[in-house]
Amino acid sequence: MVGESKILIVEDDADLAEALAATLTRAGYALERVRDGTEAVAVLGRSSVQLVLSDVRMQPMDGYELLAWLRQKHPGLPVVMMTAYGTIAEAVAALHGGARDYLEKPFDAKTLLAKVARNILPLPPGNLVAVSPGFRQVIELARRVARTDVSVMIRGDSGTGKEVVARFIHEFSDRAQGPFVAINCAAIPEALLEATLMGHEKGAFTGAIRSSPGKFEQAQKGTLLLDEITEMPVGLQAKLLRVLQEREVERIGSQRRIALDVRILATSNKDLEAAVHDGTLREDLYYRINVFPLTLPRLSDRREDIVPLAEAVLWRWRTAYGEAPATLSGPAREALLAYSWPGNVRELENVMQRAIVLTNGSEIAAAALGLAGGAPGGNAVGLSGQMKQHERERITSALRAANGLRGEAAQRLGISPRTLRHKLKQFRDAGTPIFE
Repeated sequence: MVGESKILIVEDDADLAEALAATLTRAGYALERVRDGTEAVAVLGRSSVQLVLSDVRMQPMDGYELLAWLRQKHPGLPVVMMTAYGTIAEAVAALHGGARDYLEKPFDAKTLLAKVARNILPLPPGNLVAVSPGFRQVIELARRVARTDVSVMIRGDSGTGKEVVARFIHEFSDRAQGPFVAINCAAIPEALLEATLMGHEKGAFTGAIRSSPGKFEQAQKGTLLLDEITEMPVGLQAKLLRVLQEREVERIGSQRRIALDVRILATSNKDLEAAVHDGTLREDLYYRINVFPLTLPRLSDRREDIVPLAEAVLWRWRTAYGEAPATLSGPAREALLAYSWPGNVRELENVMQRAIVLTNGSEIAAAALGLAGGAPGGNAVGLSGQMKQHERERITSALRAANGLRGEAAQRLGISPRTLRHKLKQFRDAGTPIFE
């Protein structure tokens, strides 16, 4: 999954498969092609797709058998079955078996593209790539729990993509049309964190010149992410627990209780059990938020995802700026796979962005990555003044195009809002602020 929707074609008629592939490729879809259900099962064991387009009559594993397997292993994956002309029984059987839709042969390109557009899954948000079996299992669990309203605790080292997975859960939930609100418990001063989370009334404290809703209210009908929850002060944890138990919040300075309809997600890069033991995380809050734990693997433990993640950065750059190196050289791929990635996905993204800036041709060479010495950087990819100026110009341009809206600017840049905030802070700290 590298930024474009992928379709799996399961068709044993070579001529029809070729015609389908030509039409879908022209429409901008990426493809996998197999001849029967057995080959489809093998592909789905190593690759993510957003739609399966399958014939019914194939050997040795036909479309119905494949459909039954998909309903067990990938229940959320949409399937469009291609049935014989005039065979209504086949179409009915396909729909009863769990197919999302069907195409009655013969059909034209317009009908094909309409059915695909209507049924294909949206790409996951951000740069979520799941090729490695271990991470695919995590994402399948995330997809399942997304359909519920239970609290999810996402654990993992820094840079493993915890917020990306949280957004994935929101996007695949029934709350997807509602807001996704994130609060970084480690980034907000303790004195302001309660007011930021709970909200406050005018005059509740010095400087409160107007009433303001907190993050809980802002997330009504949607999802609230408590990022790095183990960094929250213990005293505030008790107030948070009460809100979670009673499903209502009081703004600071008010006695009016506001009923909440909010789904809670939380993340941490700490050992939660150790945090409970040493008193930095309340035990009762731990049990409240750890209803459904998800643990994200380090990038070094999901090596099949390294090159697709790097390609996703290339794709996002082309989407945002209209140009980027077309591909990674063979040696560059080998260098990416050989490196240990202590900074996980975040480090990989930084390395790729610097390499793109340094590359003039159509292919990224291994030297542009700067990984030969075991650590990224060095003379090849040092953050030179020229590169920082280029990055500054990109951010300024994105903010201008988004009329100062950080969320939209981050989307244009292909980065998370939190990463954009961090970069803006870097420029401020360096004495070269970007005025929004």
